[in-house]
Amino acid sequence: MLPAFRLASLGYGARLTLGKALIVLALSVSLAEAEPLEIVALGDSLTAGYGLPEGQGLVPQLQAWLAEHGSDARIVNAGVSGDTSAGGLSRLDWSLTPQTDALIVTLGGNDLLRGLDPATTRANLEAILAAAQARNLPVLLIGLPGPANYGPDYKASFDAIFPDLARQYGALMEPNFMAGLGASDPASLQPLMQADGIHPNAEGVGKIVAHLGPRVLELLGKAAG
Repeated sequence: MLPAFRLASLGYGARLTLGKALIVLALSVSLAEAEPLEIVALGDSLTAGYGLPEGQGLVPQLQAWLAEHGSDARIVNAGVSGDTSAGGLSRLDWSLTPQTDALIVTLGGNDLLRGLDPATTRANLEAILAAAQARNLPVLLIGLPGPANYGPDYKASFDAIFPDLARQYGALMEPNFMAGLGASDPASLQPLMQADGIHPNAEGVGKIVAHLGPRVLELLGKAAG
């Protein structure tokens, strides 16, 4: 800001030009402050909304849930069906932009389906969290429990990935993407699942969103702080 004696020494035209510039600057700052927070949701088919009508996938339902709870945050759908943790890592750099304020990571399901070594999944997810940390982005890491059919050692190794990395990188963590569905009995879950038995239907996604929503609000709080 120019001192008062400097302002007085300026001619009328110069003061008018300066005044306009200050107004434009103030408006620019105000608009920047009003810009809603942006979350990138990096994931696989569970994030992408596989098999669901437009507007019924995880991202649009979560966007609507946030709006209902007073948040104007914008969620970018960076889910790609079939992606492993390696696939998510490979496209991380172009999924994040200067406008990104926070990151949700939902990867590992396809690693499980392929029986990939948990050490590989851990390394990929750790690289994603390290990149987010370098950008000062808060992260919500969402996991899936390992299946029992690969043996207890595999399950224990896989299940440990998410809490271990969350502690190491100070990320928020939800251990089970499907927790909002409640029952673990396949027969009880059937009404909430698509015909493949792997992906939730629109009603199931709604229950998942209701469970995850408060954690996303917590993530937004970290981003705003």
